Amino acid sequence: MMTAVGDFFGSPKVVDLQTEIMKDMSAPAGTLKDELERLIYENNYAASIKLEENDRGITIHIMENILFPSGSADLAFGSISVLGKLAAIIKTLPNDIRIEGHTDNIPIKSSVYPSNWHLSVARALNTAYNLIEIEKVPADKVSIVGYAEYQPIQPNETPEGRSLNRRVDIVIIKKAK
Repeated sequence: MMTAVGDFFGSPKVVDLQTEIMKDMSAPAGTLKDELERLIYENNYAASIKLEENDRGITIHIMENILFPSGSADLAFGSISVLGKLAAIIKTLPNDIRIEGHTDNIPIKSSVYPSNWHLSVARALNTAYNLIEIEKVPADKVSIVGYAEYQPIQPNETPEGRSLNRRVDIVIIKKAK
């Protein structure tokens, strides 16, 4: 499935934040990617937030550990600050934003979330709701989608891979030229 998305939207380019930031710290801020890299670096988010740039635009991968308690879609207290800092950049953009919820492939056993589909959609919805209601990102620019375990960024065979797949992606959609 990921190959089809990659072929349709272009081959993704994952940014190595440490290398890029250290190489470019003296460059003036100017591009969206530069602003996001600086925000991540200055707030020590490199272990929890990754950037990916491809033909769709820029994807901000936010790992579960910074947004939600395990198995929950309720935003963690610290996530409010993270989303606020990202929203300060996002709400100034003319671009549409898609919030994508993802899980690992371990079936959730919860009365609140009967499946990983439910959990992934609830996480995307709660993230979008925070950006719209609290951070005042214009609602007409925001959409949500839940992918459950079906668009992993790493194989689900190891605990480390599963941990990277439990995430919310904020996709800043590239404007058509």
